[in-house]
Amino acid sequence: MTIQEMTTAFEIEESPLISGEELLEMGDIGPCELVEGRIIKMSPTKMPHGKIESRLDRKLSVFVEKNNLGEIMLGEIGLYTHRNPDTVRAADLLYISRERLAKATPGGFLDVAPELVVEIMSPSDRWGMVRKKLREYFEVGVTVLLVIEPDEQVISVYRSPTEFQELSIRDTLKMKDILPGFALPVADLFA
Repeated sequence: MTIQEMTTAFEIEESPLISGEELLEMGDIGPCELVEGRIIKMSPTKMPHGKIESRLDRKLSVFVEKNNLGEIMLGEIGLYTHRNPDTVRAADLLYISRERLAKATPGGFLDVAPELVVEIMSPSDRWGMVRKKLREYFEVGVTVLLVIEPDEQVISVYRSPTEFQELSIRDTLKMKDILPGFALPVADLFA
């Protein structure tokens, strides 16, 4: 463990627990997540991450709007995955149907599970942390989770923490269970 990791671990242990509502009241404190009541800082994303997020947003948004299905949201959307102590994860992109969105508390972090969450891997991401997020998302009712690996040019489509399909640039992303009729050649995402 490096000195920086030890210092960060010490700061995390010593900081007081806060709620999701208290985090929201802090305003823009930069990229972070709230994990079991503690703020975890995140580094800004790099260009490949932003390009993929933007391309996927355009494709999904056109489809969802054309079919009047719900909303696509991006930009580290806060989503509660646990309460007391609170955990608020920052989803890169998500899709939530009109029906589920109608049940959400307006104006705060999302307190209703969306149908789709997208996590775009950064070189610094560790699979152990990604697996933990997977479990949390499915525990609150997310239907499909996409884990996109820009360096490998693959998309893992999860329907549970252990059931997934890996798509390469030769495949087409389809999610018939939540977005019937949507199809995106994976190569278009990484072009």
